[in-house]
Amino acid sequence: MAYLVTLWLDEVDQYEDIFVEEDVSSVVEGGVRHTKHRGTVTQAGTPLNAANFNNMEAGILDAHVAHELLLNALRQSVWRIENLETATAQETGSVTLTNSLQFPFNNSQVSVALSKTRDNQNYVVEILSVTPTGGPAGEIEVTDRLVNGFKIAFTGSASSVTVTYAVIGGFD
Repeated sequence: MAYLVTLWLDEVDQYEDIFVEEDVSSVVEGGVRHTKHRGTVTQAGTPLNAANFNNMEAGILDAHVAHELLLNALRQSVWRIENLETATAQETGSVTLTNSLQFPFNNSQVSVALSKTRDNQNYVVEILSVTPTGGPAGEIEVTDRLVNGFKIAFTGSASSVTVTYAVIGGFD
């Protein structure tokens, strides 16, 4: 559905800061109600209500989602071009991570060397499979990407996890 633009209008009154005071002590002891005295209303203004604000929020969300989809499509097209131009643009491998600590502690992080040094750190490490032993693997975390390698770890309580990965991109 297309975003419907709300054209916001300011409220324009004859009197800007004039209020009428009304005694409401019959409702609240010592109570006074101040009501704005608008005079002639030149322009009513756009209501500040849920319908208008929710329309704006939906439009902002749609724009962010479209932006992320566009970036993802661009990244994928670059990866396809890199893979066509460079036979080694995609590298696959497998690593076994071991943890000797009791959950919630974990010392499974290892460094993985890339077989071919990348031109930049703009590559993706995609996890293809995870095989845990002795408990759940939890999340697989890839950190510290460098042109010649990266670090990988798991967050669960398994004693070991074998991870198969693919490295895509990183070449100018």
